[in-house]
Amino acid sequence: MPVTDVTTDPEALTLTLTADFAAPLERLWEAFTDPRQLERFWGPPGWPATFTSFDFEPGGRATYYMTSPRGEKSGGSWEFLSIDAPRGFEVLDAFADESGTPIPDMPVSRMVFSFESTDAGSRLRNVTHFTTADALEQVVAMGMIEGATMAMSQLDRVLEGLREYAAGKGTQTEILDDTHVRITRLIEGPIDLVWRAHYEPELLKKWMLGPDGWSLVECEVAPAVGGTYRYVWEPGEGVEGERFGFDGETLVVDAPRRAVTTEHMTGTDFPSTLNDLNLYEEDGATLITLLIEYPDKETRDIVLATGMTDGMEASYARLEGVLAAV
Repeated sequence: MPVTDVTTDPEALTLTLTADFAAPLERLWEAFTDPRQLERFWGPPGWPATFTSFDFEPGGRATYYMTSPRGEKSGGSWEFLSIDAPRGFEVLDAFADESGTPIPDMPVSRMVFSFESTDAGSRLRNVTHFTTADALEQVVAMGMIEGATMAMSQLDRVLEGLREYAAGKGTQTEILDDTHVRITRLIEGPIDLVWRAHYEPELLKKWMLGPDGWSLVECEVAPAVGGTYRYVWEPGEGVEGERFGFDGETLVVDAPRRAVTTEHMTGTDFPSTLNDLNLYEEDGATLITLLIEYPDKETRDIVLATGMTDGMEASYARLEGVLAAV
């Protein structure tokens, strides 16, 4: 976790976040001043950011919104007050409506981004100045500390590049908190093909099989919001296990980058999970990121104990072979 410290000072009305990265100062500066790179980490997991404008000069403005797994949007805006490349910049940060206009009754804060070189790479120091103690307490209560910490945890893979960050590591499972797990896998292949492989039944039946010996025998996809899907697997001859399936509803679609669905084990009263699939392509390889929200810690641990990661790795390895043949 790159974040090394988060401190609130009620007397100074500040919240300070410090994070260290194994990347040069200029590379860290680039990540914070390029909106396409900012989009990959500024929103916390499950709330990716989309920057709709970015006029990076004193007096200029940036506007963005973050979209939740259930489709809710939360907007924000920055007014750039000063820029001292590559050492830092300062903005007025405000909550914004759908048009990017600051919301009058919500807190406005002054954020100072400072960057410095270290022996190991570079350091970010982000100091947010509030106008009142109530404003500080309000954003802390809204989860700003947790959200910012989780957002910064996504920056390493942006700074390193996908191949260096993920190639050769296989399927990685990270426990983010009691109810959230993040799964990542780098796939050799362009984003459009990876998306197709998730939504074309004839391709799905070739790779989404889990352990050896299982087959995906029923495959009804739901590529549009409000649609319902259904998958059924069964074991081959001599393979232990019973036929099972999953069903759910599509909540968010932003092809070919993101799809959010519910997932429920068919024929059971088990609670559903929320599955947030994100794809990002770099140099012909696509990083699959799947954020799973469980109803509780117990359910999370039961599912992880089934060997889910190994089953997904077997499927993703097949996926690369399928894409190579398309």
